[in-house]
Amino acid sequence: MTSGRVRLRLNGRSTEAEAGVTVAAALANAGIAGCRISASGEVRAPLCAMGVCWECRVTVDGEPHVRACMTVVRDGMEVETLGAPRASRRTPDDAVGNVESISCDVAVVGGGPAGVAAACRAAESGARVVLLDEGPAPGGQIYRRRSGEAAPEAFASWLDRLNRSGASVVRGAAVYDAFASTAPPGGWRLSARADERVLALAAARVVLATGARERFLPFPGWTLPGVMGAAGAQALWKSGARLAGRVAVVAGTGPLLLAAAASLAKAGARLELVAEQARVRSLVLLAARLGASSPARLVEAAGYRASFIETPYLPGWWVAEARGRGTLEAVVLTDGERVVEVPCDLAAVGYGLVPNLELPVLLGCETRRGAAVVTGDQASSVPGIFCAGETCGVAGVEVAMAEGEIAGAAAAQAWRAGDTNFRRLVRVRDAGRRLALAMDRAFALRPELRGAASGDAIVCRCEDASFPAVARCAGAREAKLATRAGMGPCQGRVCGPALEFLFGWDSDTVRPPVQPATLGALAAADDAVAANGRKTSEESA
Repeated sequence: MTSGRVRLRLNGRSTEAEAGVTVAAALANAGIAGCRISASGEVRAPLCAMGVCWECRVTVDGEPHVRACMTVVRDGMEVETLGAPRASRRTPDDAVGNVESISCDVAVVGGGPAGVAAACRAAESGARVVLLDEGPAPGGQIYRRRSGEAAPEAFASWLDRLNRSGASVVRGAAVYDAFASTAPPGGWRLSARADERVLALAAARVVLATGARERFLPFPGWTLPGVMGAAGAQALWKSGARLAGRVAVVAGTGPLLLAAAASLAKAGARLELVAEQARVRSLVLLAARLGASSPARLVEAAGYRASFIETPYLPGWWVAEARGRGTLEAVVLTDGERVVEVPCDLAAVGYGLVPNLELPVLLGCETRRGAAVVTGDQASSVPGIFCAGETCGVAGVEVAMAEGEIAGAAAAQAWRAGDTNFRRLVRVRDAGRRLALAMDRAFALRPELRGAASGDAIVCRCEDASFPAVARCAGAREAKLATRAGMGPCQGRVCGPALEFLFGWDSDTVRPPVQPATLGALAAADDAVAANGRKTSEESA
């Protein structure tokens, strides 16, 4: 192994990769386009690059169904793609791993800006805090970086604060179950998988800072390798993929398109065009609003645009189709009247963000218009559960951090509404939320996008359920029974928002596990909960 590099085997071929990059980035850098074969025999590749879609599943060291975008390369690793997954080399006991019981005053789920701010404030207030972060390092998607890489300057001070706060951080922890404790003194139980461990966590109060994921809308050809989310392409680059020389089109809607396009330009990709489905009038009205109330946001947007100033930016256009023989070769765009085909090998297409609400819904928290409902101190409708950041609706990093601090203080029972600092946080939050509503109006999805899901376009990528098959169903539950739409590894996180937009369907239920988990892990967590319950009862007696 040379300095800064690791040796590994990709599909039986010995090669090197930069230390700290993800397996997905290493595969892309090695020119390997596909990760898995779908139910109908299609080659699939990363879509979200942030652990949501499960399209990048590969076999790592004999272990099947490993998400390439969430796994960092290591020396001696063996990665296999496209073939049928072989049986795991692990024994059943290995698959369960070590069971670790943890207790705390405040559990924070999510290591993005809101979660980090909540953990800092709660721990600084004297509470025993555990932060569970599914990523390899705190920061969420906005501050995503290679493993071991220094945090961006804007977030470095928060990481330093987190390290000094006394909060315990568990990286790579995916929470798959949560419920109210029936044993004294009450509180909440969380079950999570972290590497080879199963965590059974007992907390008096919980802050849910579960973030958001990208919204995808289906169109013919969107399953071709080379078609990714706008945020997904940005995340893949941040995790170590080399995009220099790629020919790219960025399309969809929302301010994220500008950031994604700027990242691709910085990465050395050749940007052909950026297509925004919102109408010119909506963008002009939003710019006027930003100029009057948030000029810094307008300056930020202008800075992004300047980074790809020679690339056409087309309001009122969207992707109608992706074409290619095995991999992406071109996209077809339309404004509803005209049609243009643009050759490219990377299409970054995303339609904004939607909050991750699986855990809030599982715990019984009230939601409205796709976001958790909270009070002034970020308390949910369920006592002892607080929500912050994009869980409450997408509004930007400043709002997320303000809400995180408020939620952390409230969860630590240190919230003082009249305190000068807390009043400042409330002002930041409220102003940001008002601006977010204006952005939602400006980037509202136009009805014509429903027509893009035409022909035999796949709607549910996990189960290869087609648009015609799903359209014959009367609702989400019937679609599950008839086509298995929403029943795959992503558990409806990709197709759910699409089905809601296309047909007005909402997911009918949320059941544990909300993240894929082995039967061994489920059983081990249950045993730990039962043991903790017996111990607590004995101590009370």
